[in-house]
Amino acid sequence: MNRNVSRFRFSVRLLAMWLSAIALSSVVHAEVNVPEAVLQAEQRRIDVMKSVAPAVVAIFAADGQGGGSGVLIEPNGIAVTNYHVVMGQGPFLKCGLNDGNVYDSVLIGIDPTGDVALIQLLGRDDFPVAPIGDSDKVQMGDSAFAMGNPFLLATDFQPTVTWGMVSGTHRYQYPANTFLEYTDCIQVDASINPGNSGGPLFNSDGEIIGINGRISAEKRGKLNVGAGYAISINQVMNFLDHLKSGRIVDHATLGATVSDTPEGSVLFARIMESSEAYRRGVRRGDELVSFAGRPIRSVNQFKNILGIYPDGWTVPLVIRREGKQHVFHVRLMPLHRQAELAGTGDAPGGPQDGPPDGDRPQLPKELQEPKQDATQGIPKEYADLYEPRSGFANYAVNLRHQKRLLSSLSQWDQNSSRGDAWAIAGELNGQPIQIRLLPDAAAARIGNQFLEQKLDEDFQDLPAGSGGLLAALVQLKNFLHAPEKTFTEFYYVGSEPVPGKQARVDVIVTTRGLATSRWYFDPEEGRLTGFETAIREDVDPCRIVFEEMMTIDGGLKFPRKLRIERGEETFGTLTIDSVKFSDSAAGGASS
Repeated sequence: MNRNVSRFRFSVRLLAMWLSAIALSSVVHAEVNVPEAVLQAEQRRIDVMKSVAPAVVAIFAADGQGGGSGVLIEPNGIAVTNYHVVMGQGPFLKCGLNDGNVYDSVLIGIDPTGDVALIQLLGRDDFPVAPIGDSDKVQMGDSAFAMGNPFLLATDFQPTVTWGMVSGTHRYQYPANTFLEYTDCIQVDASINPGNSGGPLFNSDGEIIGINGRISAEKRGKLNVGAGYAISINQVMNFLDHLKSGRIVDHATLGATVSDTPEGSVLFARIMESSEAYRRGVRRGDELVSFAGRPIRSVNQFKNILGIYPDGWTVPLVIRREGKQHVFHVRLMPLHRQAELAGTGDAPGGPQDGPPDGDRPQLPKELQEPKQDATQGIPKEYADLYEPRSGFANYAVNLRHQKRLLSSLSQWDQNSSRGDAWAIAGELNGQPIQIRLLPDAAAARIGNQFLEQKLDEDFQDLPAGSGGLLAALVQLKNFLHAPEKTFTEFYYVGSEPVPGKQARVDVIVTTRGLATSRWYFDPEEGRLTGFETAIREDVDPCRIVFEEMMTIDGGLKFPRKLRIERGEETFGTLTIDSVKFSDSAAGGASS
C-alpha cells in the first residue's frame, strides 16, 4: 500500500515538472514587449558609435610591436593620442582606420607632462573627424563610451567600444615615478585597458570629452578595475596650437605655493620674487579667491586648474587682502627647465603595453613589413616632414609655421633692402621725439632729454618706466631687417591669449642676449599686430600694440600709432610722423 502511494506521489511530481516545463517554454517563446523608447535609445546609441568609429585610430609602432589608440580631430590627418603611446617609437608610426587601410603618420608635437601627443596621418586631406565636446559640462552620472585598440586587438582596425558612465570629474592623479601629471581629468567606469591609451572618451552625443590614458590598477596589474582616467578635452584644446608648433611643450607654474587653512580658504605660502605674480603685488598670506576665472577652495583644486594651461599664457588672478579683492593678470612660468623636458625618454608606465609577445595577435602584413628607410626609420617619401632638433618633437613643423608667419611681413616691403639705420620722428605722450636705430647703438631725444643705449651692453629701461622702449624698437628693426642673422633663438610657440583679453594670437619668440621678445600675429589675417620685449626675465616687458598703420616710401607699411604698455599699466602712445632708412656703412643716419 505504501509503495503504491509513493508511486502515485512520484507520478504527480513528474506531471507537475512537465507542466512547469511547458509553462516555462511558453514564457520563453512569448513575445517580449520592449518599450519603444528603449528601442529608440538603443538604436541611437548604435548610430552614434557608428558615426564616430571612422575617426578612431589604431596606432602601431613602425615595426608592428607596441602601440595604442588615437582619434582624428582635423581632416588633414591631425590626431590626438598619449605621449606614452608614441614615446620611444620614432617619428613615424603605422595607423589603421576602420576603412581597412593602413596610413603612415608623422609625429608633430608632444606634451610629456600632460601625457598628450599630436600625430598627423598622411596620404589624404579628407580624413573623417570626431566632434569636440566641452569637458567642463561633464557631470557625474553622464553616459560615456570609450573606443580604441585594447591589447592591440584591432588588427582589422575596427575599434572596440566599452560603455559606462562618468564616475567623477576634476580628478587629480599624482605623478607615478615621473613628472607626468593628470590634472582636472575625468574618471570613468567604462572599461579602459592597455592599448586604449590615447583613444577618445565620448559623451552620449558622440563628442570627444577626453583622451583615455590611465587606470587605477594597484595589485591587479594593468587590467581594467572600473576606474579609468581621461585627460579633459578642454586641456588638450588649450595645448593644441602649442602641440602643432612641433615643440616639446611645457605646463605652467605660478611661481608660488599655496596652502589650505582650517577655515576653508587657500593662502599663498611662498612666492618667487622673479615671478610675475610677485611683480603684480601678490604676497605671502594673501588669500587666493579665483584662478583663471574659477573659484579656488582647496590646494588640489588650484593644482587641477593650473595644470590645464601651457606656460606663457596670461590668466586672471583674484586675491583677497584685508577684506579687499584685487584682480591681476599674470603670465605663467614654465614648470620645468628645458633640459628636463629634453630628457623625456623614459616610459611613464601608462596602460599602453600590449600583451606578452606569446599572446600578441598576428598583425597584418603591412604592419609586419613597413616600407621605410632602414637607416633612419623614416619612409622615404615623407623624409622632408621630419627634422630632429633639441627642444623640438619635430623641428620641420616649427619651421613651416615660421615661414608662414614671416611671409606675411611682405606688407612691410622687405625692410632688409632699405638699410640698417633707421631715423624715426614723431611724438611720445605729447612731447616731440627723435629716434635713431643703428647697428651698434640706439638713441632718442625726447624734448630736451637725450637717451642712449649701446648694443654691446645690457639693455636698460629707457625711457624710464617704459620697460625698455628703445630696446624694443631695436628688436623690431632686427626682426624686420635680418632675423635669421640677429637672434640666437627663433621659434614658433603656437597661439596664446592676448594679455588682458580672451582673443588669441600666433606667437614667435626670439632671444638675443638677456632680451626675449614675443611677436604677435593675427591668426586669421596673418599680420603682425604687436610685440613685447623683456630686457631680462625678471622684469615686466615693454609691450607694443600697433593701433594704426600708415603707408610710406612708395607703398611700405609701417606702424603710425603704437600703444606702449608695461605690466598692467599703459606707459603712453608713440605717434610716428616719418621713418627714414639708410645704409650705415655708406654714411647713413646717425645719432
